[in-house]
Amino acid sequence: MIYHTLMMLSRLVCLLPHSFLLTLGKGMGILYYRLVAKQRERAVRQMMEGLQVSEAEARETVRLSFINLGRNILEILYMPNLNRDNINDYISFENREHIESAVAEGKGVVVYTAHIGTWEWLSAAFLLTGIPATAIAKKQPNEEYTRVIDDLRATIGMEVFARGSSELLAAARALKSGKLLGFLADQDGGPGGAFIDFLGKPASTPMGPSVFAKKFGSPVVPAFILRRPDGRHKVWLGEPMHYEEHGDADAALYDFTERMTRILERIIREHPTQWLWFQHRWNTPIEQRHVKHHTAKPLEEKHES
Repeated sequence: MIYHTLMMLSRLVCLLPHSFLLTLGKGMGILYYRLVAKQRERAVRQMMEGLQVSEAEARETVRLSFINLGRNILEILYMPNLNRDNINDYISFENREHIESAVAEGKGVVVYTAHIGTWEWLSAAFLLTGIPATAIAKKQPNEEYTRVIDDLRATIGMEVFARGSSELLAAARALKSGKLLGFLADQDGGPGGAFIDFLGKPASTPMGPSVFAKKFGSPVVPAFILRRPDGRHKVWLGEPMHYEEHGDADAALYDFTERMTRILERIIREHPTQWLWFQHRWNTPIEQRHVKHHTAKPLEEKHES
């Protein structure tokens, strides 16, 4: 029932002009901000702590972030309208040469991104401008939501591999074949993540981008899709980064993950209305960290333990 309802909603949304979609999304975001007190208050608290801003400033910035979220949700439903002929009407690139030079290395490219802007459109920006792209994604708690998202992604030719499943072997093959492999790396990494200070507090950080870069020698390109003042989008691309071994493998993984985290942190500080502040980003306390072969610690901490 949920699947058919949302796919019908997508068909209706696709009949609307994009400009009207932005207006409708703003109203949705404001309504959502008022209705979901638990998420709103978590976002305000985490923003106050992370950005060291007043409650009044945090509330206004969070309200604007909910407006962006409302627009993002409608734009995800609008994805079937995107194609090679119109993609440049919606999305432009900054530093496109960075992704092109990384692709030219011939080892695939790990794309490091986050829940910023209309993140599902980032894949469309690559695919519909001639760069083969895939991604690793976490399944939704409700299987029908997962089907909806996957079917909408399929309309732009997107291939997605489920995180924590046997599909990771297919993800590795996609990377080895020279494709982009995207990671949404701003979620809680659980007890096996790298505990890195993020916006002022230790946060378990997923190491997937670092592990894949190490294993396959692939460059990592930070990529974030940001909404412009006119409501359209810009894809910002950072310079290609390369994993560097330096004696202690776990410490090297930690260091590389921390380098990427600092880039994400800067993007969020520069564009605070575009990140999902109500995420359970700091959900795993450092006391729950457990040691396994990919658990990373900074080198000085390992020497102390």
